[in-house]
Amino acid sequence: MTRVQLTVNGMPHSVDADGDTPLLWVLRDLLGLTGTKYGCGIGSCGACTVLEGESARRSCQITLQAAEGRSFTTLEGLAEPERNLVTRAWLDEDVSQCGYCQSGMILRTTALLAANPRPTDEDIDAALRSHVCRCGSYLRIRRAIHRAADAIRASNDGAAR
Repeated sequence: MTRVQLTVNGMPHSVDADGDTPLLWVLRDLLGLTGTKYGCGIGSCGACTVLEGESARRSCQITLQAAEGRSFTTLEGLAEPERNLVTRAWLDEDVSQCGYCQSGMILRTTALLAANPRPTDEDIDAALRSHVCRCGSYLRIRRAIHRAADAIRASNDGAAR
């Protein structure tokens, strides 16, 4: 057992577990943050995506020991108005069918829009290429991302005044 300090959704946590435990299981089983999904366990599907700063990371590929002292955001932590606009756009465009991949896609989209506030369809496709969605709601996903980008820019324009 290892005691590790990390921050999740702005809250400090002290976690006792095997150092090799994937962050995914720490989030879900020890911290009760079930918005992060288990998909493949090998970093290929994107269901377990979390943010570290503004970067998307696969939580199944980060060990608890490697998470020491680091800060992560899960779907539950997207409360900031700008980040919440992505989730709002997802709902407005009725993106989800089964919804299993959606938390990972929302977090990856949040990272995309932080880096590129005006993504093209090609930018969106490249950013989400490694996320697996079996329902095939990709056109609605693109619309939601464009809607969120517009809303974030409008929000930022209003805040600048």
